[in-house]
Parts: sequence; C-alpha cells; structure tokens
Amino acid sequence: MTMPAQTDFAKAVNVLHGGRVDFIIIGGVAAILHGLGFTTYDLDVVYSRDRTNIRRLVKSLEPYHPYLRGAPPALPFVLDEATMRNGLNFTLTTAFGDLDLLGEVTGAGAYPDLLPHSKEVLAFGVRCRRANLDRLIQMKRAAGRPKDLEVMGQMEALLEERRKWQHTSPEDPQ
Repeated sequence: MTMPAQTDFAKAVNVLHGGRVDFIIIGGVAAILHGLGFTTYDLDVVYSRDRTNIRRLVKSLEPYHPYLRGAPPALPFVLDEATMRNGLNFTLTTAFGDLDLLGEVTGAGAYPDLLPHSKEVLAFGVRCRRANLDRLIQMKRAAGRPKDLEVMGQMEALLEERRKWQHTSPEDPQ
C-alpha cells in the first residue's frame, strides 16, 4: 500500500471522531487551531487509555492500515487491543498519513490529566478537543527540542495577547 505524501488532518480527525474515540489534539495541529501559522506533518493526539476507548481506536484505524512509522516493511506489527494496552505511545503511518497516538506526554500527563486543560472546538467539520495554549506551551517547554523552543515564543506572544483581550471580554479565548 502506498502511503500519502502529506497527512490529511481532516480525514484523521473525522476517523477518530466517527469512531467515538476520546482524544485531545496537541502539537502542531493544535497550534494551528489556536490561529498560529505553523507547519506540521503529522497529527498528534493524546488518547484515553480505558479499555472501551482502546477498542474504539483500534477498530477506527484498522481500515487505514496503521503501521509503525520508520519501521522496516517486513516487521510484524499489528495495532490491536493487546498492542495498545501493552504500549503507550505509537508513531504511526496510515492510509491518511502520519498519526502519533500518545498515551502520555511530557509536560501534560495522560488523557485525564490533560482533559481539564482542553476545550471542545469545531475543527475539520466536527466537534473535538484540543489542548489549551498554556498547556501546549508547557508541553513544548518540557520537550525542550530546538523545533519546539522556536515556536514557543510565538505561542507565548499569542497567549499574552489573549490574556489582555480576556481582561476586556468575558468570553474565554482559550
């Protein structure tokens, strides 16, 4: 099977949403959903690790042939419930592009930890959750990679602008 050259973020989010998967968008796509001009090549999500959600996640992704990104083609890998329960974070390639499934992320923890620091938004035609800007900054800082530190300044400036705006408007801009 030929993998796409570019990730179809709308397809990825719609697949997860359609499968009733509990997930929170983080990373570059979350930054884009906050209004930042950002380039990213994969969709990063923190997913709930409860049994029902793992079952839904596996079933939703199965038709899209998830495979470990960067692994040799002959490596025997099947994304099933046992694999998901025994693992934590998976960097995958699928028929719709690259998807990072994160059971836990540095600077934010697991799904239940991040849930209060996320907001439901309309993205790619569906309602889904994305991490709040302050938590994205915390994750970037904790990761400490040069590419994360570069974008952190833009995120911090946007957060500061939103905080100023929040003092003049009762609506939450997060």
